[in-house]
Amino acid sequence: MLVTVIGRGHSGTRAMSHTLSASGVFMGAPLNVSGDLLPPEDMYEACRVFAPHVPWHGGLDWDFSTVAQHTIPAKFKALIRSYLRSVQRSRAKHKGWKIPETTLVLPWLVRMFPDIKYIYWVRNPRDNILARHITDDLTDFGIRYPDVTAFAQERYPHLVQAAGADEARLAELYLRLQRAISWQYQYEIVKATPKPQNWIVVRFEDFVRQQDATLQRLEAYLGFPLARIIVRPEAVGRYDGAEGASYFDFLDEGMAEFDYPIPH
Repeated sequence: MLVTVIGRGHSGTRAMSHTLSASGVFMGAPLNVSGDLLPPEDMYEACRVFAPHVPWHGGLDWDFSTVAQHTIPAKFKALIRSYLRSVQRSRAKHKGWKIPETTLVLPWLVRMFPDIKYIYWVRNPRDNILARHITDDLTDFGIRYPDVTAFAQERYPHLVQAAGADEARLAELYLRLQRAISWQYQYEIVKATPKPQNWIVVRFEDFVRQQDATLQRLEAYLGFPLARIIVRPEAVGRYDGAEGASYFDFLDEGMAEFDYPIPH
């Protein structure tokens, strides 16, 4: 059986990767402390091969309508196979991988691997955007998106004004907005991808607060018992104690879908 964990960086996917590893699933080699399969360069390059096939119409409007039918380039397939070399060569009964950038190529990945087990790991974006991740700047992976400074000044002038002349506060506002756009793009790409037969959505918050019940769902889905790992309750709801903006209204659709409270 082959399994992969998808979800934006800092959504808590490392918890699932560590759980699978502790449960006897071979998650590739080598792994970093986050449970990501290394080296990542082939996956990163696969993201850059995929990105030009998603037209950007300005603002937060990306068109994923063609990638489901587009012929997958041979270079993309070769990069994915190269990245997964250690996993595909393993004779383990249960094996898989995790790296957040998998989300950026999900439409083609599902077409390459339609029968594997997908675990879609989500986290409240208000917590997700508090920490830095390599996918904060999507242009590193060839993905176009609005200029953050201009976008903030046009759409959120009240937040810009609240930061005033404080350069540090402005920089933090722009950075969190950039991360929120990254969260939104990855939400949109998952939403637009036809779901494979084996698909489950897990909220990080449920894993932390109701680990046994969440793992029972996953055990029924995967078909084998899972280990219990240590979780930190304080990882949930950190935005309550964070200064500055942690919410932008374009996140509403995703927050509502995953039953996260939307601030007024």
